[in-house]
Amino acid sequence: MSPTASPSSAPQVAGFSRRSLLGRSAVVAGGVAVATVAGTAAAEASPPSSVLDRINDGLPHLSDIPRRSRVVDYEIAEMIVLLRARRLTSTEITKAYLARIDALNGPFETYGDNGGYNAFVRVDRDGALAQAAAADKRLRSTPRSRDLPLLLGIPFGIKDSVGVQGLEAKNGTHAYSGNVARKDSTVVARLREAGAVILGHTVASAFSGSISGTFAGNAWNKDYIPGGSSQGSGVAPVARLSAAAIGEETGGSIIMPSAANGASGIKPSLGASSTAGVMPLSPGYDVLGPIARSVRDAALIFSVMAGPDGENDPLTLSAPIPFPDIPISARRGRKPLAGTTIGVPQTDWMSRGGTGTSPATTYDADYLAAFERFKSQLRSLGAKVVEFAGLDVTVPENDPYFRTSERLPLPDGTVVSPATAVLSPNRYEIRYWEAVKKFAAAYPENDAALRRQFGDFDAATANAGKIPASVRDEGERRRRALQGNYQKALDDAGIDFMLVLPIGAQIGPRFGGQQLTNYRTFYQLPNALTWPMVTFPIGYDSTVGLPINAAFWGPRFSEPEIIQAALDFQAAHPDYHGKAPTDPVVTPPVARRGAPEVESVPPELSNDPLIGEEAWS
Repeated sequence: MSPTASPSSAPQVAGFSRRSLLGRSAVVAGGVAVATVAGTAAAEASPPSSVLDRINDGLPHLSDIPRRSRVVDYEIAEMIVLLRARRLTSTEITKAYLARIDALNGPFETYGDNGGYNAFVRVDRDGALAQAAAADKRLRSTPRSRDLPLLLGIPFGIKDSVGVQGLEAKNGTHAYSGNVARKDSTVVARLREAGAVILGHTVASAFSGSISGTFAGNAWNKDYIPGGSSQGSGVAPVARLSAAAIGEETGGSIIMPSAANGASGIKPSLGASSTAGVMPLSPGYDVLGPIARSVRDAALIFSVMAGPDGENDPLTLSAPIPFPDIPISARRGRKPLAGTTIGVPQTDWMSRGGTGTSPATTYDADYLAAFERFKSQLRSLGAKVVEFAGLDVTVPENDPYFRTSERLPLPDGTVVSPATAVLSPNRYEIRYWEAVKKFAAAYPENDAALRRQFGDFDAATANAGKIPASVRDEGERRRRALQGNYQKALDDAGIDFMLVLPIGAQIGPRFGGQQLTNYRTFYQLPNALTWPMVTFPIGYDSTVGLPINAAFWGPRFSEPEIIQAALDFQAAHPDYHGKAPTDPVVTPPVARRGAPEVESVPPELSNDPLIGEEAWS
């Protein structure tokens, strides 16, 4: 996750700007801190049998699964049941996805237009087929299906910034060529423990830096943006190139590609699942989450991901242990949302209209119609949907952390923003710039590209090291104050959780136009708050047929509540998430000016909180 921060009214102090903490002037938005993806042990503990029993009880009955024309159209929950009933094999499913990747993805290892979807940047074909064969053997040899791992035989894509043993992880750029993971990241290890088949890496924005993206093509029309930075992870499940994918978010990187492609994605609370083995952008903000076609599938995956990883990611020890049960099925009855109050924050400003303009008044006609219909559908399910102020973070007394113009003094007379006081020491502790410097020394052919991104490694490290613990503590105190202020805004209005549209107008073309014309200005705010979000489709526009997504978000560790509400909605209105796009025509890649792996990223669309802060200052 990541807080974007504030327009600054403070004077610039020579020798210590926020830009210098980035290492240099902002180039392509974003930044990666580790040269070699850190390995990690497998999950500390498997889910207890009671949890697995509850999840198994929530799976659909075989007789309730509709017959679908293609194997790849079955949802994960359906695949699990069909695999256990011997109606499908993992090899059959895996080969079906690989065949579609062969036909529709285009050439691998391309950070740019490859003529196809370009959702996968690399695939481990032999490894995936071997995993599928092993899953089939286990399915045949296990007498009781309830004893099988939950995701046994289900094929996944993994974002290019997440360690998969034996594969390169490049985080959207050939500047990390040679960065081979020696071990699986914790999340990948947990997926494997649950029986998942790992197909390979899905393409990411360069250095995980953009919420718009241009490397992949949108699942519904590859001439449009895929959202970023988890571009391929947003495209692959909807385009039927994998059953699901893992995304990573520092500021909008799960929610935006999910929304752009009409996927169902979960951005967890900070600490709900481990980020060990991820190429970090902002430690203490980064989170990993599932992207799938349905909320039910995403919830199944999240139930495997969630849980403590104290040895490798101490932040997971801040979550409730055990983590609250993640629902995977809708509640019964005509009014499952009775007693739930959902708030529409009127100060969650959109980029169109800006501060002071009610968000819904800025939506395009199709988006406004979908939004109004969605609110009516929620009310028909028993929810109370109300407008409320929310917390206006442009008001100084409301926000001492995220958008504040206040600066904290350092012993040498320079100043930093509260967000910088938190983020930079976090980077310093994990040797953020030192790791990249060592990697560049080991792979000198990558040195120039990495220095363009990170600037002077030594100067950035020294500047971050100037921030004393007392200033860092004050930054964290202000962050907690912001969290408390927003929680009070919900409590005072009697709101359980909130409803927003991540995108309020049709997304733009990948090349030659404005990529995002109307989106949540404070798309990084849930990350600054450490709060979770779940997004899912609620309609389609009438011009290109691109999806329209809504999102629920609420207090930290409220995943069970917001996931349950989304499950209830999708059970009652399955038409939106069940549709499949028409397969595109794969064409030869188009030669474009400039290096193929450079995306044009306006600073205001950056995932990096310091670049965002610089852009707003």
